[in-house]
Amino acid sequence: MIAEIKDNVPLRAEGFDEAIIGSDYTDQRTVYSIELILEVLMVRDEMSVEEAVEFFDFNIGGAYVGPMTPIYVWTGDGDPMQWKKK
Repeated sequence: MIAEIKDNVPLRAEGFDEAIIGSDYTDQRTVYSIELILEVLMVRDEMSVEEAVEFFDFNIGGAYVGPMTPIYVWTGDGDPMQWKKK
């Protein structure tokens, strides 16, 4: 999921460029919206919200690949599992 690792170069989660919402002020790490990643997983990969949250937790959000690992931000209110039910 993470592109090739190079020293001091911000990493990106492959296939989720549309979920980028900015970069960290201090070290320029890529910042992603968790909601937008979930939306990509549900639309592109036809996952349910439960499947998308589980996939994100296990394969993306929980991955640490060094100091330039992307930052994932939940920008909404409440429980992610309730997000698509509103």
